[in-house]
Amino acid sequence: MNRLVLWNIDLTLVDVTIVARDAYAEAFRQVTGRPLVKLAPALGRPDSEIIFETLAINGVDAQDDHLPRFIEALGAGFAARRDRLATQGRMMPGAADALAGVARLRGVVQSVLTGTIKGNAVHKLAAFGLSRHIDFEVGGYGEEVYPKATLLQVAQSRAKAKYGRAFDQSSTVLIGDSTRDVQAARIGGAAMIAVASGRSTDAELRAAGADLVLPDLANPSEVVAAVARLTGDPTGRLAG
Repeated sequence: MNRLVLWNIDLTLVDVTIVARDAYAEAFRQVTGRPLVKLAPALGRPDSEIIFETLAINGVDAQDDHLPRFIEALGAGFAARRDRLATQGRMMPGAADALAGVARLRGVVQSVLTGTIKGNAVHKLAAFGLSRHIDFEVGGYGEEVYPKATLLQVAQSRAKAKYGRAFDQSSTVLIGDSTRDVQAARIGGAAMIAVASGRSTDAELRAAGADLVLPDLANPSEVVAAVARLTGDPTGRLAG
């Protein structure tokens, strides 16, 4: 393997906002004994950060055990709702074909760099048949309390340990929809394909420094060509 492609999940590959909010509400109630009034916005942030802000804006003083208890409850609540993901959520246009197309490039490993905790990341992608091209072992997840740029480097290190090859900015591509994703790529050491399918605009993604901004993933061949070019293989050679 000589190139690593890391995907953001929410609003890049899938949108399961309704189910996620329900799981958050149940986890909040279990941990605090109170109903959730306001959920902190995601904005490309990890679940760990969203949890702490959600506690704060609902007037709950965070305790040492709140984060691990909340993460455990969030995972259980989400798993209990996994059958609702495909009916109450949606796969983003072109996501399946983009993942399949990138998988056909020679020497590529695909994983995720997501604010979602690992178990929920698996459920989100599996619900839409998107998990078969993803190596979840080498990804970066929302229960890991690192800035996203550091988490990108953690994913690169995991990929190196598994595949025996160092991954750097010349061989790593991050695909995501938020300015935070772009900032993580710039700081952490990856090329960046931004898709304006989330809450960040085309102009904001370009200003943040994305190498390429697409409206969405609806043209998978464009995504594949961009990954090939950004990893030094403009011909886009396919695996045999």
